[in-house]
Amino acid sequence: MSKLVIYCDFDGTITNQDNIISIMKKFAPPEYLPIKENILGQKQSIREGVAAMFALLPVSLKDQIISYLLEQAQIREGFAEFVSYTRKNNIPLYIVSGGIDFFVTPILEQFGPFSGLYCNESDFSGDTIQIKFPHGCDALCSSQGCGCCKPSIIRQLQGTDALSVVIGDSITDLEAAKLADIVIARDFLIEKCEQLNIPYEPFENFQDVISIIETKLGVEI
Repeated sequence: MSKLVIYCDFDGTITNQDNIISIMKKFAPPEYLPIKENILGQKQSIREGVAAMFALLPVSLKDQIISYLLEQAQIREGFAEFVSYTRKNNIPLYIVSGGIDFFVTPILEQFGPFSGLYCNESDFSGDTIQIKFPHGCDALCSSQGCGCCKPSIIRQLQGTDALSVVIGDSITDLEAAKLADIVIARDFLIEKCEQLNIPYEPFENFQDVISIIETKLGVEI
């Protein structure tokens, strides 16, 4: 059997909620709302939109935001079991997230290490929170506006003999889904997959993900 490589989203996938939207609802002024809608409607690039939303927040909120998320963030059922499953079966598991390092890293710390963790980075040296994008688009990315460019990361990591599994929930996972051999989707990503006729398997928790991998690919617990 071909070797599996799993690329898993964080916000709304590993966690039950989208942490960036949770931050905005709690701490941002209403000006974030049209930016969010423009991102979801693909009228504004993810990179520009995420940067614009965080620029609405003063750096003085950093500790409050981290404390809030560590208290509020709920890990989707079965994730710890799923991580153990990938380790037992020697399946590389990469976390590829449009989230920001200052909250992604502490929330995931208890579950790692992973084969790799890719996300956007934060800069608190100014008056407002600035976002850096170290994992930008390569020449083959059709979007050229990704924050953390998931298809570019997949192309960088993927071996020629491997099958790629993408797990995600939102617009930030769409370009990766177009590239994947197997898409495991929920929420908004399902809508986009159906619109674009991208085959997918739906999931609600990570026990579902394990079952899908076992059923489709014959990887046993």
